[in-house]
Amino acid sequence: MILVFGSSGQVATELKALLPDAHFLSRDDADLTDAEGCGAAIRATKPEAVINAAAYTAVDKAEADEAAALRINGAAPTAMAEACAALGIPFVHISTDYVFDGAGEEPFAPDDPTAPLGAYGRTKLAGEQGVRAAGGAYAILRTSWVFSAHGANFVKTMLRLSQSRDALSVVADQVGGPTSARSIAAACVQIVRALQADATKSGTYHFAGAPDVSWAQFARAIFAASGRQVRVKDIATSDYPTPAKRPANSRLDCRSMAEVFGLERPDWRADLSDVLTELDTLA
Repeated sequence: MILVFGSSGQVATELKALLPDAHFLSRDDADLTDAEGCGAAIRATKPEAVINAAAYTAVDKAEADEAAALRINGAAPTAMAEACAALGIPFVHISTDYVFDGAGEEPFAPDDPTAPLGAYGRTKLAGEQGVRAAGGAYAILRTSWVFSAHGANFVKTMLRLSQSRDALSVVADQVGGPTSARSIAAACVQIVRALQADATKSGTYHFAGAPDVSWAQFARAIFAASGRQVRVKDIATSDYPTPAKRPANSRLDCRSMAEVFGLERPDWRADLSDVLTELDTLA
């Protein structure tokens, strides 16, 4: 049995479809602010592997609430990884492009220096460091720009805004790879199986959709694919100030994922089509 931290988030929702026999822990089942409790849940369950699909993801809120974000994004996954190491089982942890400063235009490799711009990135980096230090079989999966038919994400926001507007201003100087939660979930399952067979594949990996685009380009693709007649105006990040500073360059070098696990970058355009179809069925 695989134990999954998270139950209603985007990736956890997709994992439920892929792992019907897994045990999912909601926030009511496992308090992510209680690191020791998270470790205890693993020791009590004794699963064959653990996937952490839960996190503090409110990027702007984290600027004023870093202590809480650090407990959830830093201390909790550290305790999870330590419990997994003690039991000799693999641990897969989802992280983010926000651990980088977003400088330049080249894709960031997994071993590139980290330099988070804000609280969210700092807390996620702390979790990564704790997972590595635990000493067990693990995979840290950094991803970016997650979207799905569930939860809150850019695709659903654009579709909602398009219901009342025929023109939108969208940031055009941040570039990255939109990644469907379904593709991330499938990657997590494949990585768990690979780590069970060969713990030497442990490490930090990047997994993001292709091709890389700006938020404005992504918005145009969403409207084109959904048949919405909405004009997108390119704006600079400075025209849309937020409490947390976002990386301008979220490109991720995902070659090691293909080399080690045989996982190529998913085409987000195909995944977007699937998500739009799913949203139509949910409407």
